[in-house]
Amino acid sequence: MFYSLALIAFIIDKFFGEFAKLKIKHPIIYIGDVIKFFENKFYKDTILRGFLLVLFTLSVVFIVVYFISFIENIFFQGFLASFTLSSKMLYDCVKDVAESKNIQKKREKISMLVSRDTKDMTNSDINKASIETYAENLSDGVIAPLFYLVCFGLIGAYLYKAINTLDSMVAYRNKRYEKFGKVSARLDDIANFIPSRITAILIALLFKSKKAFKEFNKYGSKHESINAGLPIAAMALATNLKLGGDTSYFGKVKQKPYFGGEKEIIEDSDVYKALSIKTSLDIFIIIVLGVLYVLY
Repeated sequence: MFYSLALIAFIIDKFFGEFAKLKIKHPIIYIGDVIKFFENKFYKDTILRGFLLVLFTLSVVFIVVYFISFIENIFFQGFLASFTLSSKMLYDCVKDVAESKNIQKKREKISMLVSRDTKDMTNSDINKASIETYAENLSDGVIAPLFYLVCFGLIGAYLYKAINTLDSMVAYRNKRYEKFGKVSARLDDIANFIPSRITAILIALLFKSKKAFKEFNKYGSKHESINAGLPIAAMALATNLKLGGDTSYFGKVKQKPYFGGEKEIIEDSDVYKALSIKTSLDIFIIIVLGVLYVLY
């Protein structure tokens, strides 16, 4: 197990985030470039081509990170591993949306975080989208990469991010990607199965919500994704907010179930309440990883 590596990576991400001031290309962007290269050269909307895309991308990432891992300096590896985490960036981006006082500015900022239509969103809609994306990405951007980092080291964390990037780029149910992105989507479902449930449980525990702990699976299973709805449902139940519901994507309204609490008009203060979990989550992660490192 790679407890010390995960601890160093998490602390680096907590204080420095994406290292924007260094003006270096984020490693995950290179993974995106690999995916784009294959798609541009070999795209065909078949499951086989989609499988070959996944095989090619994961092979390239594995080979590159495998050779980098020969550099055994724990702090260098921790620095590289921190790029697989996005705890600070996620928190800062969602908080930045909530702090914006101009509705148009809020729409512009939330459009950078979600794929749904934002031009006609009310303030409540924006706040709902902010909380949903924060809860969902606590799994994708924090707990899942930490899980694979602890279990499989630097290679595991980057392979997970490659799977997650594939899902975000090609796993769409539309004319272009219906078959080409199917393998990516299914692999992402598998990779996030355990982390999404860990995330939902942590949200319930850290908010001290028995209702969220008991019912997150009941509501989260209504989501079309077997994973994404679970942390969102836990957050909704823990904060007594009514999340989910019909949502517009690319000009078409998609019917989605509601889940969570009773409050329908979601205010800026509700976003701050959801974000308040970060402090206790950070402390929990650091203590757990620190204790495991000392014991093992």
